[in-house]
Amino acid sequence: MTIQPTFPASPAPVEAQPAAEPVARVTPMMEQYLEIKAAYPGLLLFYRMGDFYELFFEDAEIASRALGIMLTKRGKHQGADIPMCGVPVERSDDYLHRLIAQGHRVAVCEQMEDPAAARARGNRSVVRRDVVRLVTPGTLTEDTLLDARANNYLLAIARLRGAAGAERLGLAWIDISTAEFIVTECAVSELAATLSRINPNEIIVADALYGDTDIGPTLREWPAVTPLTRDVFDSSTAERRLCDYFAVATMDGLSAMSRLEATAAAAAVTYIDRTQVGKRPPLSPPSREAVGTTMAIDPATRANLELTRTLGGERRGSLLDAIDCTVTSAGSRLLAQRIAAPLTDSAAIAWRLDAVAAFVADSGLRHDLRSTLRAAPDLSRALARLSLGRGGPRDLAGLRDAILAADQALAQLARMEQPPQEIAAAMAALQRPSRELAREFERALAEQLPLLKRDGGFVRQGYEPALDESRNLRDASRLVVASMQARYADDAGVKGLKIRHNNVLGYFVEVTAQHGDKLMSPPLNAIFIHRQTLAGQVRFTTSELGEIEAKIANAGDRALGLELEIFDKLCALAVEASEDLRAAAHAFASLDVATALAKRAVDDNYVRPEVDGSLCFAIEGGRHPVVEQALKRDGQSFIANACDLSPAPQQVSGQIWLITGPNMAGKSTFLRQNALIALLAQAGSFVPASRARIGVVDRLFSRVGAADDLARGRSTFMVEMVETAVILNQASERSLVILDEIGRGTATFDGLSIAWAAIEHLHEANRCRALFATHYHELTALSAKLPRLFNATVRVKEWQGNVVFLHEVLPGSADRSYGIQVAKLAGLPPSVIARAKSVLAKLEAQDRGQTARALADDLPLFAVPSRAAVEPAPSSEAEKLMEAVKALHPDEMSPREALEALYALRAKLPKD
Repeated sequence: MTIQPTFPASPAPVEAQPAAEPVARVTPMMEQYLEIKAAYPGLLLFYRMGDFYELFFEDAEIASRALGIMLTKRGKHQGADIPMCGVPVERSDDYLHRLIAQGHRVAVCEQMEDPAAARARGNRSVVRRDVVRLVTPGTLTEDTLLDARANNYLLAIARLRGAAGAERLGLAWIDISTAEFIVTECAVSELAATLSRINPNEIIVADALYGDTDIGPTLREWPAVTPLTRDVFDSSTAERRLCDYFAVATMDGLSAMSRLEATAAAAAVTYIDRTQVGKRPPLSPPSREAVGTTMAIDPATRANLELTRTLGGERRGSLLDAIDCTVTSAGSRLLAQRIAAPLTDSAAIAWRLDAVAAFVADSGLRHDLRSTLRAAPDLSRALARLSLGRGGPRDLAGLRDAILAADQALAQLARMEQPPQEIAAAMAALQRPSRELAREFERALAEQLPLLKRDGGFVRQGYEPALDESRNLRDASRLVVASMQARYADDAGVKGLKIRHNNVLGYFVEVTAQHGDKLMSPPLNAIFIHRQTLAGQVRFTTSELGEIEAKIANAGDRALGLELEIFDKLCALAVEASEDLRAAAHAFASLDVATALAKRAVDDNYVRPEVDGSLCFAIEGGRHPVVEQALKRDGQSFIANACDLSPAPQQVSGQIWLITGPNMAGKSTFLRQNALIALLAQAGSFVPASRARIGVVDRLFSRVGAADDLARGRSTFMVEMVETAVILNQASERSLVILDEIGRGTATFDGLSIAWAAIEHLHEANRCRALFATHYHELTALSAKLPRLFNATVRVKEWQGNVVFLHEVLPGSADRSYGIQVAKLAGLPPSVIARAKSVLAKLEAQDRGQTARALADDLPLFAVPSRAAVEPAPSSEAEKLMEAVKALHPDEMSPREALEALYALRAKLPKD
């Protein structure tokens, strides 16, 4: 779903003015609403009216359907009823969450003055209102709107066209709830994989990019994409906008970025500036992610391996769910980031593994530190809420508690004689926040804190003398009211007389109807002044009560005003210390991840992998982390298996294992577990094996299982072939590839031919480490011709006509798939099973295996085409000039860029 809102660069407060020439009679309130709504087309307008946010016209109809709330009407406009619905302010977060989840965006319009001030200007004056925030999927900060265990990224994408038509993309992604800010570049071909790794909640792009025939379809696969006007992605103003946001004079104060990355970064902060309507959340300076520093994993592989979500979209059952023992929300988010983007630098991987190993070795320290971390709040998100004016007293208490937890964690970590590098860095970060800040918060905040600052009562008694004085006056006045009630009841001789309060009448004296006449008769009518008669009660006031009411109101308002001033002062102190607090927040998260992975390693008998720069891939006793846990819950054990794809002696490249065996025997599990072990190792985790040595994997590819993609007109077999094409075109010698059942979606000999050619291509062209599972037993004959191809099979046993799966992977090849036995286990009718056996016997009599061996002897090996054979003839000068002109996009060029392009074209003209 894509919505294109219009964001005014500098929205101004709106106050209704009389229309010069009204077409029809419009109330001042509705005139104000229409003026504000016109500035924010495409967004639902939450229009504050008292204790409700009201929606009108089409917005009301949309919200009514989306939220399942009653649609009513309010007056008329141009002769038609005005549809209306509303949500309570106190529960607005719940409704916002539901609207955002359905792809809507909301403009929140608040009352900017007290209604009494509007009434003082005249009868037709309306309360001044203004939009204070635009709520979009990528700019959320409230806990009620966020998943505590996942980042909420806004991603901006900018494009740069090269002189020869080559394109590069700049990406910048920000989580304003944690202040993370990262930039990088990628090729257009890598966009889908990069998007699946970042997993943004909202993407912003230029209009032209969204409409691009090559990139547009990839973008439209994501649920929240916002096309924006070209000025947001103007590269000529990018540096100025970044410097303005971070309040620095030059880009030297920020991390080094390319111009393309700076363009994307500027677009992201501009969008944040506009959606937050001038409230700038403090962000970390942009961190540049160098190309190739993380393992490349395409979207299909992420889905097949179920890294963070299962194929059904649930977290439960994924790899992340299986290994996540973190005790903090920040730790869970960091672990998810590491699983999504494993490292390719063996030294950086070793730093992470050193930290995990230290906590594996010291169970006492691990237990104590996890207890401390469990009590630490989500520091970064509390800080973000406070900086945007959306925090409460409990967020301030969270900062205080986090600093105190830092001291406790440092005392525990001091027991380590030589902490590993990652732990030492975390200890240094925990020392940065000012302890005086925690002491100030401790002095200022009461023991019991309200959720919202407007409720008051959160400042400790004795912190501010003026506040104590106002509170005492307020509370003493209330005691006076209680005393007055007792005196009035005695004077009137009415024991049931009460002094009550509401927002309309203020304080009033209330008696039952049977006593009303008594108070309105002499001599009591000289004291009690009649105000209101209801069905069962009569209400009065007195001159004395009016005076006391004024004192109480003034004291209560003054007390709340002083508390809010103190709150703002404390927030300013927190924002001033935001850089140190964010460093401590990251330290808490990294310690949580290290201790959590150590706990998983100890609980499930994981070992530290050896990760280096070789092409080795040797796993002993490997297990599937998710399946093993599922079996353990059922009281069963997992059958471990070895896998060695390392280059054999006298060979340079890694091996390819061709795995045969029946369905249900565990081939797919074996393939996946080895891919997951490599991924865990490079994420910095111990792995489920008895020993593991892994040469760094630059790209991980998986083609396991398939489903159709009807939305894009792709059959199951087409999806399988597309995923296989990506692997054969992109896998390098350092890649790890797992392939399952290539070619099974088409005719037998077509599929066999494709699988045959794919194996040869992997062996001769890609030269990568690979696991290739198949039911085409004919392929095993290739091992005699391809020196790096190794045959393996999954062991089974037949018993009384049935098949028993032993789940052991051994050298050798299977001569049968046992498909009929598996079909029998699935419950196919006996008549179908009997007929299948008869047909199979006749087919096997043709000895297809002999044919395959003959083919292997007769066919030449796969040959990598020479460069000359695949490259077209050199283009003529005229063709080169035409190609250069076609590569130009005038609508996207600035005048300077257009002039440079014209000179470049002139330079390509043939010389006389």
